[in-house]
Amino acid sequence: MVWREFSDKGLLVLAVNAGESRKKVRRYLADSPRAVPIVLMENTNLAALFDARAYPLYVLIDADGRIAGEARGAGGERALRRLLRNAGLE
Repeated sequence: MVWREFSDKGLLVLAVNAGESRKKVRRYLADSPRAVPIVLMENTNLAALFDARAYPLYVLIDADGRIAGEARGAGGERALRRLLRNAGLE
């Protein structure tokens, strides 16, 4: 997985849930555990900050806190690798 492969370079992957309740997310994770941290929208304004209109939204933020790239829509690992490659990290 990309996040494991690049974790030693400082890559942190977060999954942000934008619609379901905390209870529903917990039930889902009980059946489908995830290795990355899950952030609930009730705890953050990330969707508004990144103008999320399509999901999933991949945002690559560099070590200086700048947006190094983004991709919208279902792209999975391929989309994340493309972002890393375009930012010169892969």
